Amino acid sequence: MGCQLGKLSGVSKTDGDGQAFAPADAPRPAQTDSRLPLTAKQKYSMLASWKGISRAMEPTGVCMFIKLFEEHADLLQMFTKFKELKTKEQQATSEELAEHANKVMETLDEGIRSLDDLDAFFEYLYQVGSSHRRIPDFKADYFWKIEKPFLSAVENTLGDRFTPNVEGIYKLTIKFIIETLITGFNKSANSDAPANSDNVNTKS
Repeated sequence: MGCQLGKLSGVSKTDGDGQAFAPADAPRPAQTDSRLPLTAKQKYSMLASWKGISRAMEPTGVCMFIKLFEEHADLLQMFTKFKELKTKEQQATSEELAEHANKVMETLDEGIRSLDDLDAFFEYLYQVGSSHRRIPDFKADYFWKIEKPFLSAVENTLGDRFTPNVEGIYKLTIKFIIETLITGFNKSANSDAPANSDNVNTKS
């Protein structure tokens, strides 16, 4: 006696020409917001992987900033609370640096957890980008300087879980975040500009 899977599962029906088609109440394939540079599968993998980072926010953040200052020592002067920390050892044990690193990681965490709601994602990161206008001499391209240190710190935390596929997803995600921060930073420069002005003022 055969098993009639179509009748048992309700997975498919047949039209007059004998062609199978999905029932009206069948779940549709997962869709992603067209503004997101990730597929539904990539977004799922990103959010799943990020759980490993969220359990180690502070050490990941400290590692990220140590890498940042290693590559861009000049940026250390922008941080008044720990600009005197010249060595990796001093930076690794600084409570002030750890506190700041944790705040930055919390910002990234909020952004990544908002990938399911891009309106909230943009609103939040635009505000964060705009807030950097208050930092003396801060320039928009400084945001890009965190990209490589971030990826290096994530790799350090995830270890073997940082596969080439995961690396690619993180690269897309941090690029998306940085681009959004820069947009917020630049938008704030024009907030007081005339409504019909075509000029974009990016001076800090």
